[in-house]
Parts: sequence; C-alpha cells; structure tokens
Amino acid sequence: MKFYKKLTLASCLLVLFASNSHAAMEDELLALQHQWAKVNYQLADKAQEQAFEGLISDIEQYQKTYADKAEGYIWLGIIKSSFAGAKGGISALGLAKEAKSALETALSINPNALDGSAYTSLGTLYSKVPGWPLGFGDDKKAEDLLKKALTINPKGIDPNYFYGQYLYDDKQYSDAKKYLEIAHNAAPRVDRPLADQYRQHEIAQLLDKVEKKLKKKK
Repeated sequence: MKFYKKLTLASCLLVLFASNSHAAMEDELLALQHQWAKVNYQLADKAQEQAFEGLISDIEQYQKTYADKAEGYIWLGIIKSSFAGAKGGISALGLAKEAKSALETALSINPNALDGSAYTSLGTLYSKVPGWPLGFGDDKKAEDLLKKALTINPKGIDPNYFYGQYLYDDKQYSDAKKYLEIAHNAAPRVDRPLADQYRQHEIAQLLDKVEKKLKKKK
C-alpha cells in the first residue's frame, strides 16, 4: 500500500511538472510571437533588420530548448521567411531556404501543430520564392500546401488570407474574394491582438484590390 501511495504521488508530480513545462513553453512562444508582430509590422529599414537578427537568435534558442516540438521549428521558419520578405532580392534566398528547412522539420514532427501553420507558411514560401534556377518556388506545391492548411484550420485568419493572396496572384479573383472574406470574419485571436490588427489591414487592402479587378471584368 505504501508503495502504491508513493507511486501515485510520483505520478502526480510528473503530471504537474509536465503541465508547468508546457505552460512555460507556451508563454515563451507567445512572447516571441508578440515580438515578431512588432518587428514585422512596426519597424523598418536598419532597425527592422537588427531586430530580426535578434529575434532569430531568440527563436533558435527556443527551438533548441524544445527540440522535440514542432512549434519552435514553425516559428523559426516564420521569422526567417518574414526577414527574407523584408530584405527582398537575391540576398534573401538563403533565409528562405533556411525557413523551408525549418518548416519541413516541423511537418515531420507534427503537421497539425499550431493549427497547421507549417503548411500555411511553407505554401506561402513556395508561392513567393522564385522558381528554378534561382529558387525553389513552385505554384502547384504552394496550392497543395495551402489547401492542406485549410483542411486543418478552415476558418482561420492566416490560411484563408494566404490562400486568398495566392488566388489573387493567380488572377482567380472571385475565389480570392471568398477566402479573404472568410479571413476577414475569422474569430479574433485574443492572445495575439497586434498580429490580428495588422493582418486585418492586409486583408482589407487585398480585398480592395480584388474588388477593383472584378469591376474591370464586368
């Protein structure tokens, strides 16, 4: 009986430790997400470049701490791809390739992590990066990945926005409007208000472009 009680207590302590560890992991990741929103949307030029470099260092440390979790790899990919987008040009291709590798690792660990965000980010990379021989861009792969993200999170703001963006770039304006409106009506992410604020601004801008394209077709 005493052995059973000791075993039960040990089991409870292990559960409590695991719960606290998971909470710490989520808190750290949320802090990095908030920092990314500030760097990505509120900074520019040299200040943004320096901030991205610091943020990459932070997310790399997070990823190493939680090396068996997909979340760190996802955000490593998101941050590096965001930095690549901010830099632009040929010099950004190295960052894009590193982002691709991180997102592919995330998918190999847990493709459903963060509501399928690895699919969204990887699909967006494939749609934005130049194709061969300069880069790895591939519209077909982009669409396949973005559709997979939508099967996991059909009402989410990001998968619908980025698929809408893909459809706009492909001149499928009516379909783009449908997905952008779903993104616009997505439930707010209460723990990420700044990211939602700027994403909704991007959605509104793209919807305006879509409406102008549709009017021209009439």
